[in-house]
Amino acid sequence: MKKIGIIMSVGLGCVPLMMRADEVRPDTVGVMLEEVNVAGVKQMARLNDEPEAATVLSGSALERLGVAAIKGISDVVPNFYVPDYGSRMTSSIYVRGIGARMDQPSVGLNVDNVPYLNKDAYDFDIPDIASVEMLRGPQSTLYGRNTMAGVINVTTLSPMRYQGWRLMAEYGSGEAIKISAGWYHKFNSRAGLAIVGAYGSRDGVFTNQYNGKKVDHERNWSGRVKFHWRFKDGWNLQNTAAAGYLKQGGYPYEWKETGEIAYNDTCFYHRFTFTDGLAIRYSGDNYSVASITSVQHINDNMTLDQDFLPEDFFTLTQKKRETALTEDIVVKGKEDGSYRWLAGIFAFYKHLDMDAPVTFKDRGIADLIEKHRNEANPMYPISWNTREFSLNSNFTIPTWGLSAYHESDLTLGKWTLSAALRLDYEKSVLNYLSSCDTGYAIYQLTDGKYEYYRDTEIYINDEGRISRDFLTLLPKLSATYSLGEDGGNIYVKVSKGYKAGGFNTQMFSDVLQQRLMVMMGVGTQYDVDRIVSYKPEKSWNYEIGSHLLFPEIGVRLDLAAFYIDCRDQQLTMFPDGTTTGRIMTNAGRTRSFGGEISVNAELTDRLILNCSYGYTNARFIRFNDGISDYKGKYLPYAPRNTFFVQGIWSVPTGVAWLGDVTFDVNIRGTGDIYWNESNTEHQNFYALLGAGITLGDDRLSLQLWGKNLTDTKYHTFYFKSMGNEFLQRGRGLELGATLRYNF
Repeated sequence: MKKIGIIMSVGLGCVPLMMRADEVRPDTVGVMLEEVNVAGVKQMARLNDEPEAATVLSGSALERLGVAAIKGISDVVPNFYVPDYGSRMTSSIYVRGIGARMDQPSVGLNVDNVPYLNKDAYDFDIPDIASVEMLRGPQSTLYGRNTMAGVINVTTLSPMRYQGWRLMAEYGSGEAIKISAGWYHKFNSRAGLAIVGAYGSRDGVFTNQYNGKKVDHERNWSGRVKFHWRFKDGWNLQNTAAAGYLKQGGYPYEWKETGEIAYNDTCFYHRFTFTDGLAIRYSGDNYSVASITSVQHINDNMTLDQDFLPEDFFTLTQKKRETALTEDIVVKGKEDGSYRWLAGIFAFYKHLDMDAPVTFKDRGIADLIEKHRNEANPMYPISWNTREFSLNSNFTIPTWGLSAYHESDLTLGKWTLSAALRLDYEKSVLNYLSSCDTGYAIYQLTDGKYEYYRDTEIYINDEGRISRDFLTLLPKLSATYSLGEDGGNIYVKVSKGYKAGGFNTQMFSDVLQQRLMVMMGVGTQYDVDRIVSYKPEKSWNYEIGSHLLFPEIGVRLDLAAFYIDCRDQQLTMFPDGTTTGRIMTNAGRTRSFGGEISVNAELTDRLILNCSYGYTNARFIRFNDGISDYKGKYLPYAPRNTFFVQGIWSVPTGVAWLGDVTFDVNIRGTGDIYWNESNTEHQNFYALLGAGITLGDDRLSLQLWGKNLTDTKYHTFYFKSMGNEFLQRGRGLELGATLRYNF
């Protein structure tokens, strides 16, 4: 019989799952296997000893919960929420009241040393995950831009850790199928290779009442090649190349007035991604040097019925092609008595080409253009020459940045004092071309009759360039008091978070529409330079926490309390009078405070209890959009509570080839969630019951599982467009089975 252990959660996170005692703990993989990964390179000590609120999950823990993508750990990690809505492009993540619906992410993601710079590529299935590490609170000093709420480090299985084949097949509700196969081979003690392929499909569960078809269907393919080579004593090389292709329907948004999903135009999301991460590390007697180089490419197409109604208003197509290069060089000194240090330089360049035409159709032309124009000038009404035309927007956005950072730790008895600083510079340029070629006929009201007056052509071809650059200092200070190797520690920390500024490309359709209306003598024109760009978001995070160990009773307790003062928080809004666009705006000042607690208890050799709870109170201190004052209101989309509890019970069958029977029961809870700045719409707290029964061992296992067993009704998203309110329902009862075979 193999003894069951627990995965550790550091900081306040609950390490909510278990692992075998003979498995390597995720937070020591980098040391024991000499793997080169960005998380291990930038840690000054074991993660358990760092002044961080973090959760570490092993591959077996993730398999037990059926987690294949990072959104699967939503609520499992305290104060970590990833709503499942829209398409896989909408990878919104909220941590401690900080989050983003569009553009720049608030949480960083590294997968096998590739720092994902575009949040549109965050949501994808990752076969054979070895560990996931989620650090909460600003990580900007070491990880840079867009990590002000935290960072997620994902490491896939190495051929130096496992050799052989890994096969998986899964079937679940909605005709969901997942298949993966991985071959892991170690040529000798210095080199190994892994080749992994995966396929997934789903017919969907949400139906478009307009045509009777499922809207949330998808097909995805992925592959990964991982090579590890210790080519010389002290030298390590690791390279991982991965590619994926996704074809997905969408979007299951129901009109609040009818409670139905019903729209008439085609919606889909297609995406191709390629990444490659090369890490080389040299470890000498007094220092180590690591170079982490990555390239990433995303080519996607989002096409949607933007009014989400069974009417011909307008549609949007957004095609992006982005390529990014990054280089991170880290030098770390070996511990010299009580002092240790690291320093690094990070550089990146990314180039984005995007086409985003908005097509106005018959009802849109009539209600959004002709109606307003004719009400303003009834003596000379107009009629559009065609019942469909496009507002075209084309963008080229090159962005580059350069950073230098340093961290020093000084240990004085039981105290460890740490100071870190990063200097970050970034420049972004928006080159845009907005065009429209259409026209309308003008009529004249004479003696009560409308008579043709003349034709007017509209030709717009606006070209321009907007440039922004940002320079900031990002400090971090902490003090940690050790309670002994078997006791844990207590820490206090102050750190600054930073999220980059950018451009409101989705507003150009509105800019064009307003330009068109002005040409007809109606309305006012937007100031492009003012409305298209938004400023960086910055925060100060004050935190106190503790990692407490009680080995005599098999319990680990993690606690943290935080206060966040955020300036210029970026919010996604629909500006007054808009018809087609969304805008990212800076919301003055906000504040968040709350706490996190997790308990991991090994009650017996075969009974494990894991639980976590996170509370966040996030409100506006100063935000007036010119129409309403939202001071004191809760921030939208960020849940006030997250909750997770899990019990795992393993029972031996007494039959060697059958292994054990393991029962897993868990509950996830989320809410309340306010959907708008005025707090007039919200989702109450809800809980989802899950369970699984696994029969087998590490070689062959069959898991029968269920999610949302009580079929709880809840919503994951709300938005407003053209005065209409829309919601997305959460997934109902899901059942399935997963077969795994390792040999």
